Parts: sequence; structure tokens; C-alpha cells
Amino acid sequence: MTAYSLETFGFPEVHADGHPIKLNLRKGLALLVYLAEAKAAVAREIIATLLWPEADRETGLARLRRLLHRVELALGQPVFETDRTSVRWSPAVVLKVDAHSFESACDRGDFDEACAVYRGDFLAGFALDDGPDFDDWAFFRREALRGRLMHALERLVQDKNAAGDHFAAAAHAGRLAELDPLSEVYGRHLIRSLLLAGDRSAAERHHAALTQRLRDELGVAPEAETEALMTPAAAPQDVPPTRYVKGSGVHLAYQTYGNGQLDILVMPGFVSHVERAWESPASRTFLASLMRLGRLIVFDRRGIGLSDRVGSAPGIDVTAEDIGTVLRAVESRRVVLFGASECGPACIKFAVDEPRRVAGLILFGALAKGCWSQDYPHALRASQYDAWSKQLIAQWGGPVGIETFAPSLAGDPQARAWWAGLLRAASSPGGISAVLEAFRDADVRHILGEIAVPTLVLHRRGDKAVRIAAGRDIASRIKGAEFVELDGNDHWFFAGDQQPVLEAIRRFTDALPREGKAGR
Repeated sequence: MTAYSLETFGFPEVHADGHPIKLNLRKGLALLVYLAEAKAAVAREIIATLLWPEADRETGLARLRRLLHRVELALGQPVFETDRTSVRWSPAVVLKVDAHSFESACDRGDFDEACAVYRGDFLAGFALDDGPDFDDWAFFRREALRGRLMHALERLVQDKNAAGDHFAAAAHAGRLAELDPLSEVYGRHLIRSLLLAGDRSAAERHHAALTQRLRDELGVAPEAETEALMTPAAAPQDVPPTRYVKGSGVHLAYQTYGNGQLDILVMPGFVSHVERAWESPASRTFLASLMRLGRLIVFDRRGIGLSDRVGSAPGIDVTAEDIGTVLRAVESRRVVLFGASECGPACIKFAVDEPRRVAGLILFGALAKGCWSQDYPHALRASQYDAWSKQLIAQWGGPVGIETFAPSLAGDPQARAWWAGLLRAASSPGGISAVLEAFRDADVRHILGEIAVPTLVLHRRGDKAVRIAAGRDIASRIKGAEFVELDGNDHWFFAGDQQPVLEAIRRFTDALPREGKAGR
């Protein structure tokens, strides 16, 4: 039996028993790729609308029948399984798809193999002039695969340097820098790997090129951490490595900083990236300030940042489980949970389930319910939420939403570039769509009355992303909760005036009973 392979990285190609097949049917290629990605039967009407959106129903279905026939003639044998309503690749056909091989390699942690398979972006250079819906579908799939590539490359840079294979690390870091040329994190990965490999001249060239790009594109100079790499006399910076712990079959990326009698676990919102969080001066300053209060713990929940990408959204219960996995990995006994925005509900869930391990709960700009209902008027209606989510996803990869999340930073070119880069590194449009849908349907109001740990609720009066009424509502439902209204309109806790936020946190942690030291 003929074995077919479908190359989707780059311009799509079809091979039969290793030999290329010339298929001069652009919509035929689109059909083969779409059905391969579906991995199941697809309704004829859906395909017809996707490929011929301007045609009426009967015309579209007639064109699809002709296209199926022409594709099979070109391939030399029947490859479709059809009935009156649907079409699929025949299960009897041996079919290998490079995108599926890439994802399988990522799933099993074979990142070398995955990066070797990824020879170009999904369907790069391929589009349908009269098929905008197909092009939109391809865009989201492309971004999802590209996000997994960046995750794989970051893991390889870490692993290769740890193993002493610095030249290989530099090669992978070079690909990362090409994917996001304005990222100082990726630039530092490359420069550091080259220095470790002993190629200082190449490191100097890349440092100069990065400096020039930052100046030309953003009008900023490199950060002190970047400059320190090229200064042999500079004191080495204590940058703890990113570590991984496996929980429920998923590897979670985490870091710990500092020490003290208290642990503080920070969950920043719907996206995170444990390494990129330190690339923003404002974020770095805030996190460093928390280190004066105790040991800082940060992690990326499943599907986000440097943790394993998964096919489903990390819901509240799953994220609460991930919190426990990370706390066990760092041997934490008593922790203050800092849950901002969308991560507030997961911290609430953990505090209810594991009160003996939680010294205190801090909620910042958080909601108890993802969308409006008659008994919860503090959030967007579902239709408004979906419209906002769609706009966010459509502009993914740029500094989308910064005017709402951080008005005080919206005019800062460096902050805009950092946010855009964090979004690209943290997730993909398709991946974040599932995350946002899960949060829209979240509701933890029924367990707020069960919280038995000291709780501080912080909210800025002019928060443009989450109304302050949502914060007041949470505090009113938690027995003994302290509610602090802060000036400002930034939703990000590290944006705007940090001092009132940090001072409120310090007062709260100082008042907590010390029941022994946190485990190490």
C-alpha cells in the first residue's frame, strides 16, 4: 500500500512512498491539510464554506465533489472515506504528517527531534485568495506550533548548557533570537551560550547587533543584566535556574528566589513566563521587593510559559493541583498565596482545600466569577467577554491590551515590546483562547465562605480591566477579609505606584502568626 506523507512546515507538499506528487490544486492542498489536522470526519458543508465562502450551499458542495475526484486522480488512488454528509482521510491510508510528528516529539520531551522536524512555519507562504476562514484557521494553528517550538528551544538551551554542550545551546539560542529579535532574554541566552562555548568574538557581534536593534526599534539601551554579560570584571549575578517538577503527567516550570521564614507564591494572571517576568524593570523591581519578605516562588501553570503545553485549558481545579505540586517540590510548609486577576480563583480553591499549608491569601484585581449574571453584575456579559477575547486573540503577538492592563506603561516602548514578547513566549492564540474560555465560565463564589485563612484583598479604584466592585464583592464574602482600595488605574500589580501595594503586603505578612519556619 502506498504510504503518504504531508509536509506542512513551509509550503505544503505531498509525497507518495517518498516521492513528491505535483498537485497543481491549491484548494486540493488546503483540503488535504485541513482533513489531516482534523483527524476525523468533517461535514461537507463546513469544508465547502471554508474553501468557497462566496458560493451558495449547492454550488459549494458540487465544487467539493469535483475537487475530491481531482485530488484522488492526482494521487493515483482513493484516499478519502466519504458518505453523504462528511469527508475524512481514509483510515486505511498510511499517512504521516510532519506537524503531528513535531507535537508527538514535544509531548514525549524529545525536543531535539521536535526542533529538527520543524523546518519552517506551518503553511508558510501558502494562502487562499478567496478563503479568509481557511487562512484564519491556518494562522491560529501556525501560532500554536510556533509557540511550542519556542518552548522546545528554550528547554534545549537550558539542557545543552547544563550538559556542557554549549555550541549546541548557542545554535538553539540563535533560532530563538531569530524568532524574537527584540527579546533581551533570548539575546542573553545566545550571548551567554557563546561565551560558555569560548567564542567571545561571536558573542560580541551578537551583543552589538542586539544593542543596535533595541536602539533602532525601541529607542532603549540594553538592560544592566545584558551589559554585565560582556563585562568580565562584573560580579556574577545570582540567577537561580528554572527547574521542573512533574505532576499529573505535566512538567511545571518554577523558580525560587531568596529565603526567609515565609514563602510567597506569586501567580500573576492569565499569562506568565518565569524567565521573561524578570525582563521587565517594573516587574523585576516588584518581585525583588517581595524577596525582602520571604522566599519567593514563581511558576508557570500547565499550558503556559515554560511549562508543558497541553491540549486543554488549565481550569481552576487543575491549577490548584499544580500549586500543590510546586509547593511540594520546593518543600514549602506554610505559604502566602498571591493571586492576581484570573489566578485569584485558583489560589482561593487551594486555600480552601489546603488551609493548613496556607499562612495567608492575597488577592489583587481578582474576580470571583468570570462573567456577568443577574446576581453578579461586576463582570462583562458573556457576549462582551467573547468580543474582548476575540479582539485580544486577533492581535496576539503585539502589545495588545496594555492600554487597559497598564495605562501608566502604555506609552513606554520598552514595556510594550516586553509585553508583546511575553505574550508570544507564554502562549499561542489558539492556546490562550481555551484559557480565556475556561476563565469566562469560572465561578468560586460558593467556596468564598469556606476560606479560613487570613485574607487581604487589594484593588485599584480605577482598574480598567476588573471593576473595583468585583474586589469589594470578594472581600464581603470572605470572613474577616481586609479590603484595601488603592489609587491608580493599572490592573498589573507591578505597574504604576508599587509602594502602596508593597506596603499593604508587608503589613499583612508582618501580622501573620509565625508557626515555625517554612520548609526548605
